[in-house]
Amino acid sequence: MSTTAVAVTTAGGGRSTVDLVLPLVAVGAAGAAAGYAYIRRVRRAHGRTTPGGASSPPHPPGPPQSASRPALDEQACAALVAADDRIRAARCELGFAEALFAAEDTARFRRTVDEAAAELAAAFRMRQRYDEGVPKEEAARGHALAGIVGRCEEAQGLLDSAAGAFEGLREPGRASGQALVVAEGRFRELTGRVRAAEAVLAGLRARYAPTATADVVGNVEQARDRLLFATVRLNEARQSADSGQREQVARQLRAAEGAITQAGVLLEGVDRLAAELQAAEQAVSAALAAAEAELSRARAEAEATEEGSEGQGEGEERAPDASPGELHARLLRTDAVLASIRRGLPGRQPPAGKPDSRPAGPDSHRRDAHGRTPHGPDSDGGPDTGGPDTGGQGAHEAGWDPVGVLRRIVRATASHGAERDGALQAAALITARTAGGAAADFVETHRGAVDVTARTRLAEAQRLLATGDPADRASAEALAEEARELAELDVRAHGNPYGGPDHTAGVGGAVLGGVVPAEDPDGGTPAGFAGPAAPAADG
Repeated sequence: MSTTAVAVTTAGGGRSTVDLVLPLVAVGAAGAAAGYAYIRRVRRAHGRTTPGGASSPPHPPGPPQSASRPALDEQACAALVAADDRIRAARCELGFAEALFAAEDTARFRRTVDEAAAELAAAFRMRQRYDEGVPKEEAARGHALAGIVGRCEEAQGLLDSAAGAFEGLREPGRASGQALVVAEGRFRELTGRVRAAEAVLAGLRARYAPTATADVVGNVEQARDRLLFATVRLNEARQSADSGQREQVARQLRAAEGAITQAGVLLEGVDRLAAELQAAEQAVSAALAAAEAELSRARAEAEATEEGSEGQGEGEERAPDASPGELHARLLRTDAVLASIRRGLPGRQPPAGKPDSRPAGPDSHRRDAHGRTPHGPDSDGGPDTGGPDTGGQGAHEAGWDPVGVLRRIVRATASHGAERDGALQAAALITARTAGGAAADFVETHRGAVDVTARTRLAEAQRLLATGDPADRASAEALAEEARELAELDVRAHGNPYGGPDHTAGVGGAVLGGVVPAEDPDGGTPAGFAGPAAPAADG
């Protein structure tokens, strides 16, 4: 891999004092209470100023009392996106401050960010309920939207209240150059990890099917792009520090820190997926055995129900859910999916017999007497990648997707009450976490283009995962997948108008990631703890 030293030339023709080497390849129903809470929060937010007498940064204006519901809806969406962007940027800045200062110096700011995030989470929960049609009454829906805006105002106000003190904490570090040293150190650490992540990704692609690595296939190149942008901004910040331009240093350093943070997210996503695929691979056998046992139990209950047997409590509970024909069709579908999975597992072969004494037939590969699948040393079937049957391709040809296999197992057995089994619960947790992590990384690193609906679905997926309830995992996974799909659509619609020689290297990715404003990507103030502001004059 080729390398290049990226330096910025000063006005006098000299070079920056730092040349950074970078590898380059390329809520329930909201009623009157919500309206009251909104008014209370807005009044409190509007009366708040940052320490030192500076007025708080402008937020999306509160909805006028006469606003139509479409206008109020638009206002609520804008408020959610603005608050989400600011909290994400605040977490980024706080992370760099925590690397420089003692824990007791930054603890209050961590509490502030956490409190603001809790307000935003409540607002996203209200939006999710709103999208689901709750509340139904027209007036109550308007109050719900006002409540969303109020929660977002409260989140912004919490950050406003600490912005001045946080700036006071960071300014000495920027003035002394220590903050730059911390950022440059993190930059070099991530630059050194690029090759390792590239090797990990190459190994994953060689071992697994394309579906298994699709979520991170572009991560390394995007990380390089963010680091390229960070290189330029760090060099500019060093030049500004040498010439005493403190406000320029703050703006350029914030942009560099945002890009460095996103590069870290992208590289860590590769490592996390490698661990998830390994965990899934280790869980497949237990999950498949549990699914086989569940299928055998469900089949026995169905047969007992058809014969009018007594004492089959669980079977009697399920009987009203479907007719005998429908139950039989479910069993056949589950059996077919599990058979396809068995055929597709690397190094596996179909069993020779069925669980009872009946002669072997076309479905004789399905299970043994214990509901488990015996496997011989040779397989005449190819691996299933977690999607459709691979039609007998070998493992070296098609690879496989262990997370996809677990997902198919969990979904195939869901209609039989299989969520009670520990192995299947563990499988569902792996698939839900994998989907949630992929969606969260994508939204974080593309937030400059991601709209409110994708963010809302992601927030709900994360809320459900955090409950720890196995019954919530399927919904969490579905919402995370929807969030990722919607976010990708937003990014495709957004495009990238910031390529070419007219803009700083890497600026397109920085705009896409929400690191710098699209309105003025080369000179505008990036998002941060104190929120966006107009670019300061050089001095």
